[in-house]
Amino acid sequence: MSGTTTARIRLRSAADGANRWVVLVVLCLSLLLVALDATVLHVAVPALTEDLRPSAAGLLWIVDAYPLVCASLLILFGTLGDRVGRRRILLLGYALFGVASAIAAMADSPGVLIVARALLGVGGAMIMPATLSILRQVFPDRRERAVAIGVWTAVAAVGAATGPVIGGFLVEHFWWGSVFLINIPLMALVLPVGRLLLPESRGSNDGPWDVLGALMAAAGVLGVVLGVKRAGTGEGLLSPAALAPLLIGAVLLVAFARRQKRRTHPLIDIGMFARPAFSTAVGCIILAMLALVGLELIAVQYLQLVLGLSPLQTGLRLLPLTFAAMAAGATGSYALRRIGPRRMVGWGFVLTAASVLVLTAMGQHDRPGLLTAAFVALGFGLQSTLFGAYESMLSEAPADRAGGAAAIGETSYQLGAGMGIALLGSVMNAAYASGLARLPEEGVPAGDGVAASHSLGEAYQVAERLGGPLGEVVRSTARHSFITGLHVTLLVSAALLLVGALAALRLPRVMECPSPGVGEPRDADDARESLGRSEAPEFHGPHEAPAAGRTKRPHPLPARRRPAEATGSGRAGR
Repeated sequence: MSGTTTARIRLRSAADGANRWVVLVVLCLSLLLVALDATVLHVAVPALTEDLRPSAAGLLWIVDAYPLVCASLLILFGTLGDRVGRRRILLLGYALFGVASAIAAMADSPGVLIVARALLGVGGAMIMPATLSILRQVFPDRRERAVAIGVWTAVAAVGAATGPVIGGFLVEHFWWGSVFLINIPLMALVLPVGRLLLPESRGSNDGPWDVLGALMAAAGVLGVVLGVKRAGTGEGLLSPAALAPLLIGAVLLVAFARRQKRRTHPLIDIGMFARPAFSTAVGCIILAMLALVGLELIAVQYLQLVLGLSPLQTGLRLLPLTFAAMAAGATGSYALRRIGPRRMVGWGFVLTAASVLVLTAMGQHDRPGLLTAAFVALGFGLQSTLFGAYESMLSEAPADRAGGAAAIGETSYQLGAGMGIALLGSVMNAAYASGLARLPEEGVPAGDGVAASHSLGEAYQVAERLGGPLGEVVRSTARHSFITGLHVTLLVSAALLLVGALAALRLPRVMECPSPGVGEPRDADDARESLGRSEAPEFHGPHEAPAAGRTKRPHPLPARRRPAEATGSGRAGR
């Protein structure tokens, strides 16, 4: 065996020593890029609109194509990673993400940009569940895993919050396409590093992979999110364009669930949803992301179009979200042990709802102190909620189903993000458009009034074209209507967050960790890849003999009879 091969094997045995923290760094860097790409485009929307001139529907597709495609393919790639190798899927995702970024940066039409954003979604769907499932494998102990998940969720929040800052700087100094170029050198770096450092892991590999089931899940999620998105464009929930994909998606998801229950070797263990902690955590992730992404997009428009801030200034105003999220992630493991998942997630929702209600005091004049305080509370509350929900969800899932569980978590994350833009966007658009219905009474031509009702940016263009007193009427009316719509949207968001706080009551009261001696066997592939060492492995399955000279540890209970906490506990403490 060559020295290079030996070194590579040693580096990839991350679960057996301090190297697991190096693996966490690589995984967090991967997640940072994906989370960054989800929001980096937000501050570039005005410049992109001016350059490519997309329609209102086209602009929504540019923004939504990434989360839509990513959400629909997470189950497919998450379960495929359990079969063919999570590291392999992750590395392929890196490569595709870099290529799609180059296409997006050079796009010269809305159609090309939409396709590039869709390809980015495919790459993101390959990356996101792989990072979380590998994390589940290299941190089998729940206490250490809680720390790792705290870092992981904090990095996700940092990426989402710093996206507008980086995007604002690039848009001001270069052009809107530069927000995608930053992915290329980073992916060029992380691809070889990941190939060298990341351990390969698989699930049980029992039975054939359910290709038809994976496609049903992908089409079902896509149909549901697409239906909600079309309803958010103003077509209405009962319109054929929104209702048809929504119903088709719901039918496919029901059929997918029934198919998984019947199969001997399902893609997704539907029985996990029978566990209150797992199903509640998934719902909490959806509600938290629904509030965060929808509000962030509206906040960016408010800061730029109402307060007149530059893209860079807009990004800097959102930095308190980043710092608060970092603080919540750093203290999350300690807080979870002290107060438990129920209080952590529930009070996180309450704090977020309170900060959203504070934001209703925003008007046409800048109030930086109010915005900063509200953004700090918003970031800390939502990060605490996401941390507690992710930790509870992942700890409820068996290690051999880590890819499927991670895919469910990331699907709920992306589903909430897509629904947030659609749902809160539709509420915002309805309230805004109703305020401009009286423009014809002020003497504004009907066609200009309709154009102004599409968005505040278009209203400014109409006002500039009309000029004079009539243009000023359009501008002032549009600004006032936007503020009214913003307040309505904030109230709806606060109500949804309080629903999440009530749902959190179904989570466990305390963070229960297993007693020493209750272990969890490694994946079969992990055992085969553990350096080929001659000494007995540290983990023992039900039929393995303990190493000589060691006390025989108790055999783990069958999976169906083990407590939920033990199922996700990992390595027994010594």
